[in-house]
Amino acid sequence: MVTPARPRVGFVLSGGGSRGAYEAGIIQYLRDDLPRRLGFQPPIDIVTGTSVGAINASFLAATMDDLPTQAQRLTSAWRALRIEELIGLGARDAWRAVTSLLGREPPPPDPGSFRYGGILDTSGLERFVIKNIPWRGIDRALRKRAFSSIAVSATHVGSGHTVVFISACDPVPPGWSRDPFVRHRAARIGPRHVLASAAIPLLFPSVKIGGEFYTDGGLRQNTPMSPAIRLGADRLLLVSLRHITTPAEDAALAAERLGAYPKPLFLVGKALNALMLDHTEYDLDRMNRLNAILAAGQAAFGPEFVEVMNRELVRLRGAPIRPIEAVHIRPSIDIGQIAAEFVAAGKIIVTSRLTRKLIARLAEGESRRENDLLSYLLFDGNWASELIALGRRDAAAQEEQLLRFFEPCAPSARRADDQADRAREDDGAGVSGATAQALAGRR
Repeated sequence: MVTPARPRVGFVLSGGGSRGAYEAGIIQYLRDDLPRRLGFQPPIDIVTGTSVGAINASFLAATMDDLPTQAQRLTSAWRALRIEELIGLGARDAWRAVTSLLGREPPPPDPGSFRYGGILDTSGLERFVIKNIPWRGIDRALRKRAFSSIAVSATHVGSGHTVVFISACDPVPPGWSRDPFVRHRAARIGPRHVLASAAIPLLFPSVKIGGEFYTDGGLRQNTPMSPAIRLGADRLLLVSLRHITTPAEDAALAAERLGAYPKPLFLVGKALNALMLDHTEYDLDRMNRLNAILAAGQAAFGPEFVEVMNRELVRLRGAPIRPIEAVHIRPSIDIGQIAAEFVAAGKIIVTSRLTRKLIARLAEGESRRENDLLSYLLFDGNWASELIALGRRDAAAQEEQLLRFFEPCAPSARRADDQADRAREDDGAGVSGATAQALAGRR
């Protein structure tokens, strides 16, 4: 008897600067805690990321052939962060930021440089990304078929379109997407793709790839669900970095928000929230509506409804649709509020008095109880530890959902997939240099 192929799992990581430590906490739960209940390491077939999610996604892809140590290595890297080493916050940097905000053009890039613009000097962050992700591991894990594909989204500066860079085991046929604002490109995912995806607009320099500049992918596609689905995911584990406030929380903060409203830095933080954190709800709502349409159609017209409808959809948009199961993990506490408390308590690891003073001034420029802007910039080990702990707790709170999500992926249910993989390798299929793209898009 042939064992049914297990569902293909996509892991979708969204953007939010230093808030990305929260994602590391969820990964720690998946690798260290959940296997005790499942009895096996939960598989991840497809990993997609935008902005800081692209950094975490690339680390996952590069270490996918070493699951037992994956979370420990990632959380250790986050806890080792020092903001002074990653982002320029000295007197010269402050002067450069002020003159840039007043309209002065940034100096031309040095010969051979792949960065341009930005208020902050992020060369330290770039060195961290290059050093701490074992980039060759992505190709190695793809050759071993430890996972099937990784996609990283960035925004093309010239056109404003989203470009999805993909490294995968198998090629995607032409016409993967007919969205005029989204393009996909086969790529050997490396530091530039990730740094481009994580280049927070205005604050961080844009990054040159192949002669063209790119910036943060979160401007258009902060929660890269669509690439994961098109790459073959049947189920999605989504991580977003925005807390949904309750009416009581909104009422408690209303007066303070009104008082902070005129402050420019407060508005910048809220603008970043709108640009980088609000897409998730729209994407999830659209997916749920499609699931409801498919269910209603099958109930009214029978099981052939989806097949008949998809014949026309393939002609119109190049891909069919199908129901997708998803689990969504989000912060149970507002991260902007955590940032305000963190800075007020003096927990940040800094040695420079100037840096400490600048951070304090930034905090004063926002609300007393919400530091949204700072929550994107606190690349600090102590801050990361707090968010890692929060992510781990929030994932644990959804343990029963996660058990149901991953149970059909038990090793016995993977046997058919493993046999098929071995057969492809025996036939010499292998991996096409990890620069091909994965299975044909399905949504």
